[in-house]
Amino acid sequence: MADIIVVEDNQEIGELLSDFLRAEGYGAYLALTGEEALEIYETEGAKLVLLDLVLPNMDGFAVCSRIRRNANTPIIILSARDSKEDKLNGLLLGADDYIEKPYDIDILLAKVNGIMERRYFSHEIVDGDLRLDKPGRRVWKENQEISLKAKEFDLLLYLMENKGKALGKEELFYKIWGFDSESEPQTLTVHIKWLREKLEENPKKPTHILTVWGVGYRYVSEEEW
Repeated sequence: MADIIVVEDNQEIGELLSDFLRAEGYGAYLALTGEEALEIYETEGAKLVLLDLVLPNMDGFAVCSRIRRNANTPIIILSARDSKEDKLNGLLLGADDYIEKPYDIDILLAKVNGIMERRYFSHEIVDGDLRLDKPGRRVWKENQEISLKAKEFDLLLYLMENKGKALGKEELFYKIWGFDSESEPQTLTVHIKWLREKLEENPKKPTHILTVWGVGYRYVSEEEW
């Protein structure tokens, strides 16, 4: 998976920003068009997308909307368009932040580092008596280790990292199994069933991994009970 996709039609600016990101230790792909950005995203995936709005053919709003159909990847819009309408449109389409150009590179890097740290680099997720160790790929419930298969762990991790959010079945399937997977989408339902059997007090009446009818699934923390 790529760390960051920089979507910027000005190649000089895009390469300069990519160099700053690489100096911070991130892998960065530069896409000069919206179509190229989506091709990279669908092939490689990404932890973060830095997205210009003014692009040839497909604009940044369309790119943001396409990514948001199936994924919850953080998106920061970087644009010289400073109207309230543009900012609202970007945020309503699912962008996590909207930064006006010209921007201060130190502030942008601080925002990038903050998102990456909160989203990907914390080592544990704890919810009540459930504890998930990300680097070790281990899970405990009431101090008893639970044995999970690789995809079960990946699915639980993604659900817990997005707790409280209704996640679509397509988003979950493509996030865990990938766009080029030969697995059937029904395998998601099977893995949800297995997770409930291992983690829920009553798998038939789950309190953590809930079905959102017509959408997909939502992880509910003990704080919401």
